[in-house]
Amino acid sequence: MKAARILVLTVALAAGGVAALLAGRSAAPEKPKPAQPAVATVDVLVAKTDIDMGKPITAQDVAWQAWPESAKLGNFIRRSEQPDAVRALQGAIARAPFVAGEPIREAKLVRPNGSGFMAAILPPGMRAVSIAVSPESAAAGFILPNDHVDVVLTRRDREGNSETQTSEIILRDIRVLAIDQQLEEKNGQKVVVGKTATLELTPSQVEAITLARQTGTLSLALRSLSDVGKGKSGELDRSSGDTVNVIRFGVSKTVTPR
Repeated sequence: MKAARILVLTVALAAGGVAALLAGRSAAPEKPKPAQPAVATVDVLVAKTDIDMGKPITAQDVAWQAWPESAKLGNFIRRSEQPDAVRALQGAIARAPFVAGEPIREAKLVRPNGSGFMAAILPPGMRAVSIAVSPESAAAGFILPNDHVDVVLTRRDREGNSETQTSEIILRDIRVLAIDQQLEEKNGQKVVVGKTATLELTPSQVEAITLARQTGTLSLALRSLSDVGKGKSGELDRSSGDTVNVIRFGVSKTVTPR
């Protein structure tokens, strides 16, 4: 009996020792993991939202985003190199679309007054045609880009021994894209006196104005802002009774073309 108790006590002590050993091993502190080296980053200008082709860039369309410095940044715009890029890019036109998060690249933009800017701002299907103007034929310089005008053709015709001068509106409500190479009003300037005016025309209007330039002198008549988009627009519709002013021997009268 005494020997049995000694055996049980021995087994209990052995089991307790094993349990204590296992507990000590499980509670041993883990070795700290080595700290990961910090990744160097650089701020890159990216698109905040999708930007469609032909859309002017605004400050709300772009933002700075941290990119790994080790990445191949190519020709991306970096804040360290161009800190004023957000303001400088306003008004540029997207030559190709951007998706949200895509880095902005100069190669996909057209700057104002750049060689491709006119093609970028032209609506689909429209054409840009320049005509010679003077202060007398362009409202003394009060016609500015984005104004709308009527195009007037004046020509001289000989009828036997007499000479007839005719004046007619050949195009109505035409948008002015630029005066010389100025595409917008700058520094509060209210008058632009140039030698050429670039007009936004349809293909058929291009044909009409190209022929008119060979037959007489073209002038621009400035339209009121309240008249833009109202009434007839485009080429002269002779079947509707549009009139031509005919001056003969200094006497003016109005006739309806046939």
